[in-house]
Amino acid sequence: MSESTSERHRSGWDVALGVVLLVVGLIVLANAVVATVASIYFVGWAAVIGGVVLLVQAVVGRKSGGFWSLALGGTVLLVLGVFVLRNPAAGLVSLTLVAGALFLVTGVTRIAVSGQVPEMRWLLVTSGVISVVLGLVVLVNLMTASLVVFGILLGVQIVIEGATLLFAGRRPASRPEATPQAHRAPA
Repeated sequence: MSESTSERHRSGWDVALGVVLLVVGLIVLANAVVATVASIYFVGWAAVIGGVVLLVQAVVGRKSGGFWSLALGGTVLLVLGVFVLRNPAAGLVSLTLVAGALFLVTGVTRIAVSGQVPEMRWLLVTSGVISVVLGLVVLVNLMTASLVVFGILLGVQIVIEGATLLFAGRRPASRPEATPQAHRAPA
């Protein structure tokens, strides 16, 4: 019986990595403040590096077009990264404000759209209400939430990745199908 490439497999490595990710995710959740501080520095450095890369791309490829958009994007990213690295508390509050607003808007959108999808109405309303509540909790408690939101989100994401690997595994790499070669008659 041949397996479809869309089926998932669990190998020993998937189980081991899944367990490691679950443990790391729980450690991150237990130290949400430390993970939040580490994540804000990661975001700052990623923005600085991304900005420098875009500026270099703009200068190197200036004759091929797109110079101004690359230069502007690189400058904005570089300034944002430097701002976050010099003022991590302000950067953290700003990013938490954006996260809370995204939760809120996503929730309201799901609730508004739920009437258009009758078969998924309760799922959309439920997830929408949860998102709205999360958004309001973050926005009402902005200073407190700033200390833990990103650490909690990071920890939850790592736990979800670990659980997915542990219970579902990964898709195997797709293999190219053997193509039949045309038989030629000898000349």
